[in-house]
Amino acid sequence: MPKLSVSVPFQIPQDEALRRIQTRIAQIKAQYSSTVGDLSENWNGYVGTFSGSARGFSVSGILTVNPSDVIVEIPLPFIALPFKGQIETGIRNELTTLLA
Repeated sequence: MPKLSVSVPFQIPQDEALRRIQTRIAQIKAQYSSTVGDLSENWNGYVGTFSGSARGFSVSGILTVNPSDVIVEIPLPFIALPFKGQIETGIRNELTTLLA
């Protein structure tokens, strides 16, 4: 299965980056509860795994908050490949804004 990998650098403290990301995930859960199903996250220090479903697609991945960048890795089903660029751009834009 192809994999999407997005790396976004930041210059804030690592703990602050983690706090912002966890807060944003909680907001997404609340904001999109009617369209995103079974959104779950589990954290082990600075590494989080997530999964959920939307529009008939299931998604899971790993989010790693390093000291100077965040890396998101998501296995993409072949049917989602045409949207890979859009997905990557959306993730990059969201994290860049969030971690500025």
